[in-house]
Amino acid sequence: MAAARALDYPPNFFARSLRVKRTNIIGVILEEIGDAYGSLVVSGIERYLREQNVFFLTVAHRHDKALLASYSTVLRERGVEGFLTVDTLLTEEPDLPTVSVAGHRKIKGVTNVVLDHRQAAALALTHLLDLGHEQIAFMKGSKLSADSEDRWNAICQVAASLGIRIWPELIIELKGDDPSPNLGYPFAKQLLARKHPFTPLFAYNDISAIGSICAFQEAGLRVPDDISVIGFDDIQSAAYIHPPLTTVRQPLKKMGEIAAQTLLDRIEGRVKYVPEIAIEPELVVRRSTASPRKMTRPRLSDE
Repeated sequence: MAAARALDYPPNFFARSLRVKRTNIIGVILEEIGDAYGSLVVSGIERYLREQNVFFLTVAHRHDKALLASYSTVLRERGVEGFLTVDTLLTEEPDLPTVSVAGHRKIKGVTNVVLDHRQAAALALTHLLDLGHEQIAFMKGSKLSADSEDRWNAICQVAASLGIRIWPELIIELKGDDPSPNLGYPFAKQLLARKHPFTPLFAYNDISAIGSICAFQEAGLRVPDDISVIGFDDIQSAAYIHPPLTTVRQPLKKMGEIAAQTLLDRIEGRVKYVPEIAIEPELVVRRSTASPRKMTRPRLSDE
């Protein structure tokens, strides 16, 4: 040992792993590296794993099922002890302990860390009702997003309980997986082109809300004077756009930390498997929502 210290000799990682039967490596699987949602979750994962001296390997599947299967195999071959997935639709039981952030499918062996979407919908819709809004436009998430179905179902249930009518003409569904504000921009323009009156937009997430605000402003509309906009997530840029975005906050870094801690606890046998961990949302009121001055048809810039 003295000679090893004097010569700065590093122990062989694979030999040590065989001896202790541990690699201290976790596989992190997410849809997109660098998007506003996933990066905050991964930041929480990294913070916790670093404190535990655990290394992680990250892959992005971009909703390609074949790529997802391939990467899962590659990570297992690299000796990962478990998986952390982010915004990823799993379809079968994994052969390693797995914790999924924004996972909603009940799959044996997977612990889902999920937001309480019903409470989130109640916070947003009650806020709009309290301001005096009645005809609300909704932006549904893309089918590619793991949260889409549960979030929309929660919105419909809460709207019914609050007596809010959801107009088919005021529902627009996002397409694709663009991580930029362009996710919402063209669909907000389509919503305006329908010429059905509405005063607030409840966007699927902050990125689509930011793109929608741009589309409304290009059409000569003022936010929130003409149209209020409320987002979802509370990404870092939400507070710094013009106007600052009212949104339902998901504690994304905290969700990443909880997911990482849960996975390590399962691997090391400190806790029993639980299928779901629910996280409470929070409404963050900024300047993109206000009381409607009058119910008018949104006008287009060329009118």
